[in-house]
Amino acid sequence: MSAKPVPSRMTAAHEGDVVVFHIGMRINSFTAVRSWWPVFLAMPRMLKELSRTPDSGLLGFRGLLGSPREVELVQYWESKEKLLAYAAAADQEHHPAWAAFNRRARQGNGNVGIWHETYLVPAGSHESVYVNMPPFGLAAATGSAPVARRGETAAERLG
Repeated sequence: MSAKPVPSRMTAAHEGDVVVFHIGMRINSFTAVRSWWPVFLAMPRMLKELSRTPDSGLLGFRGLLGSPREVELVQYWESKEKLLAYAAAADQEHHPAWAAFNRRARQGNGNVGIWHETYLVPAGSHESVYVNMPPFGLAAATGSAPVARRGETAAERLG
C-alpha cells in the first residue's frame, strides 16, 4: 500500500552532505534473457543486503522505469566512503555480481548495458519541495519537514 499524500508543502529534512547514486541497466536484446535476467536480479539482492545493515550507509532508494528497455534506481548514501566501501567489499553481494556481469559481458555481444552516475552533494547545496506528496526521494530516505523550516523559496532553501 502506498503512503498517503501529506496535504501541505514539505521539504527534505536532511541538511548535511549526501551522495546521490543513479544506477541502471538497459536491455539491448530482449531475446537474450540469459544476458540480462541475472543483471536484473542482482540489484534486489544488494538492496536487501544493504537494508538489513543499518550502518551500510544506504539512506534510501527508489526505482524508476525509463522505458520498456531501461530500469533505473536512485539511491541516497551517507557518504562516498560508504558507497565505495560497499562496492569494493569482496564479502558483499556487489562484488560477485559485478564479476559475473563482466564475465557475461565478454560473452554477451552487448545484449545488456549498465551504467551509473555518482553525485557528491555538499551540505547547503540541495533543496527540495513536495506538495501534496507522500514522502518521496530524499525526504523518504532522510525524513521531511515543513517548507518554512528551510525557507519558502528554492533560493532560500539553497541559502
